[in-house]
Amino acid sequence: MARQLIDGFGRVHRDLRISVTDRCNFRCQYCMPEEGMQWTPRSEILTFEEIERIARIMVERYGVDGIRLTGGEPLVRARLPLLVEKLADLGVDLAMTTNGVSLPLVAEELKKAGLRRVNISLDSLQRDRFLELTRRDDLDRVLEGVDAALAAGFDPVKVNVVVMKGINDDEVLDFAEWGREKGVIVRFIEFMPLDADHIWNNSLVFTQAEILETLQSAYDLESVARTSAPATRWRYADGEGEIGVVATVSESFCDTCDRVRITADGQFRSCLFATDETDVRALLRNGSSDDVVAEALEFTVAAKWAGHQINQVHFIRPRRSMSEIGG
Repeated sequence: MARQLIDGFGRVHRDLRISVTDRCNFRCQYCMPEEGMQWTPRSEILTFEEIERIARIMVERYGVDGIRLTGGEPLVRARLPLLVEKLADLGVDLAMTTNGVSLPLVAEELKKAGLRRVNISLDSLQRDRFLELTRRDDLDRVLEGVDAALAAGFDPVKVNVVVMKGINDDEVLDFAEWGREKGVIVRFIEFMPLDADHIWNNSLVFTQAEILETLQSAYDLESVARTSAPATRWRYADGEGEIGVVATVSESFCDTCDRVRITADGQFRSCLFATDETDVRALLRNGSSDDVVAEALEFTVAAKWAGHQINQVHFIRPRRSMSEIGG
């Protein structure tokens, strides 16, 4: 029987997020500074074989049963379906978060390789606003990516919307209606302090309570039982789908969090907001055994703190932005 990857508060971790690249084909305000980023040299990015080794250790030793591929933008990583095949062979629930631009080209191939689910990031349905947020005029391509994911048979298809007060909070009902018509699950995400331009402050957070109030002005919603997943969920009373809210800032769910992360350059993080990392890449490349790698993973998780403490005076913002960590 697998051991448990457990922290000092008794939380068992079975969900692994793997960033396969820090590169992206957007220059979103949320993830990337306007002047662009210095990308990590390719030699410092984990190879597919290294990613597979870490994943195998975590699946076989600790019962990890969910893996999500992230970025940057994972679809800019060449030959990604090969990695999907390797990870799918581990028998996990394999998912990916993407901006959707390249999905029409590879959705069917990824599905055949063993990818089960996709989350597509989309913060506006308005062309001018989408351009302003992403610095790319690619709204149509993202919408085509949603259609491609549905056509390929991914189920469910989820659309992640980072809601920012005074920027796109007026689109909450538009997204709800669009999601119901399209047959996708919309997940509204509170704006978190991981933006590359460091513009985040609490006044920009459109909270779960405000999102829910907006939705309930037009729809009858029924609560869905909470799981270890980051979203609090509601179903539409008329049976036409559901929505979710990831309320990292206003309604912390740290007590049920079961996620750990590997960055594209091989740093193991016990929390999205961690200020410390463990250099697993160095262990892999200096000939360390699986036992040594596993010991480092266990030590990192055991030292995980109780919660991220956003809104507390002693909160320390991570030095990396979202594109460097992986969502």
